[in-house]
Amino acid sequence: MSNQTEWWAPVKSDESVTDLFGGERVAAAPGAPEPRRRSRSSGRKREERMRKQRRRRSVSVLVVALVLVAGAGYVVFSLLGGQLFAGSGQERVTDYPGAGRPGAPTIVINAGDTGAAIAATLYDAGIVASEAAFREAFDANPDAAGIQPGTYQLNLEMNAERAVLALLDPKSRKSMKLTIPEGWTADEIFARINEVTLVPVEELKAAASDPAAIGLPAEAGGNLEGWLFPTTYQVEPNPTAQSVIAPMVAKTVETLTSKGVPQDQWLDVLKKASLIEKEAVLDSDRPMMARVIENRLAQGWPLQIDATLVYALKKPGNELTQAELEDTSNPYNSRKLKGLPPTPIASPGIPSIEAALAPAAGDWMFWVTVNLETSETKFATTHDEFLEYKAEYQAWVEENR
Repeated sequence: MSNQTEWWAPVKSDESVTDLFGGERVAAAPGAPEPRRRSRSSGRKREERMRKQRRRRSVSVLVVALVLVAGAGYVVFSLLGGQLFAGSGQERVTDYPGAGRPGAPTIVINAGDTGAAIAATLYDAGIVASEAAFREAFDANPDAAGIQPGTYQLNLEMNAERAVLALLDPKSRKSMKLTIPEGWTADEIFARINEVTLVPVEELKAAASDPAAIGLPAEAGGNLEGWLFPTTYQVEPNPTAQSVIAPMVAKTVETLTSKGVPQDQWLDVLKKASLIEKEAVLDSDRPMMARVIENRLAQGWPLQIDATLVYALKKPGNELTQAELEDTSNPYNSRKLKGLPPTPIASPGIPSIEAALAPAAGDWMFWVTVNLETSETKFATTHDEFLEYKAEYQAWVEENR
């Protein structure tokens, strides 16, 4: 027989037991008729009926108790959002079921953060149900290692797999889009940075005066012009002048390095590329302009590219005076002075850099844009040919007054 305690206990068949109402058994009065005695079998039947009644009552109580316990468990599970852990010493990986809901704080992924570090960040922010769930989802996604540092806006109570995908989606990044066009000067770029990020221009200029802080190479001679690479940047919230400028300089260095430019030639390449950037409209003209620059430098001719004076004097080319064109004290006067300008005159893009590195083959010494609407440009080898193209340009101007 089992040692388990029963929920009910059978009454022993013993005549000394008091009746159900607690009355004491007494002897019959003398001469009274002998009370009729129940048979042993009828006593057993009565006892069995009582046992069954008690058993049914006990089972009913047990069922009610189990229902109450189950209901309480459901309520607790709902309140905790499924963040319960099973026994046996093992953590049950818990997860939220869907895309979550708005309301999560922004989170920051730092450079070098592992999947485990990101999991802790998301769990602390209430974004995922457990660190284990995110780690599993991170490990299961081969692209997860490409999650970029930055500030992100996700949802509360997200499924871990969805959280990984959200971190891989650039739309989740809480950043500002900053686009720098090709051919802009540092002053123009500073104005755009201020417009997008609200970093004061004065702070940008102060940062530019600290070459080491922004990673400006020694070859630049402390001048930032031409080193702010033109492309689109994602700027994190609350940027500093240094945090905005440094990546632009780094991108220029990265581009020159990837193109195989020796470091001692970086500055000259940027100077030539900036001249091409300011003069060319059509990409097909860039390598030919690069050849004209090389040919003039080789022959010891002044470059005679008025874009250098436009840069230095900060005025349109059609407003340059004859005195300004003749002023040899201006180091940017390429009309009169030989060689490259002291600095780049703008931030060149990749096509202009590539043209400066690989000029087209030719003997050209001049170029003239003969149609300002189509940007058609003609290249001349002799001065007479140049004068012919110049006359063609002047005729176009007369026709389009």
